[in-house]
Amino acid sequence: QVQLVESGGGLVQAGGSLRLSCVASGIILSINFMEWHRQAPGKQRELVALISPGGSTNYQNSVKGRFTISRDNGKNTIYLQMNSLKPEDTAVYYCRLRRGVTDYWGQGTQVTVSS
Repeated sequence: QVQLVESGGGLVQAGGSLRLSCVASGIILSINFMEWHRQAPGKQRELVALISPGGSTNYQNSVKGRFTISRDNGKNTIYLQMNSLKPEDTAVYYCRLRRGVTDYWGQGTQVTVSS
């Protein structure tokens, strides 16, 4: 059974940092596309960052230069390092694993940035 479990969210002041983690069980992260998404209240879920099996990364324009996605193959975990956080980054953050036509989601972790 595939499970993705996020952690690391919390309340932080604007300008602060958080690091989110997504640990996988039942599947190997490193051979799949991994993504971080977020959903703010009243808004659609949006892609924030992705990392390919080869290690290539891509980011939503609004987080470029502030967020970094990375992967630790030994721990079967991906991370999202978030720096210079802004109130508009407030959302529930989800990790997603894409495998062919199948995808898996974690339960989400809340990030709240106060002004």
